[in-house]
Amino acid sequence: MDLHQDRDDAAITQAIISIARSLGLDLVAEGVELDEQRHFLVEQGCDCGQGYLFSKPVPAAVFESLLRAQQG
Repeated sequence: MDLHQDRDDAAITQAIISIARSLGLDLVAEGVELDEQRHFLVEQGCDCGQGYLFSKPVPAAVFESLLRAQQG
């Protein structure tokens, strides 16, 4: 939660991202709520995130509709 402010949280997050990348895994950051968090994650090489910064939780049918609207 405080990875953009807390050095320990930042170090742990950097290590997780590094491990995932070295193993060739796709990585999704969960619980991204602030633009500062998103910015930190992007700087560290995490390309994908989910959380309230992007959208509140929505039912599956609504999510599918949102995806279709962005594709077309």
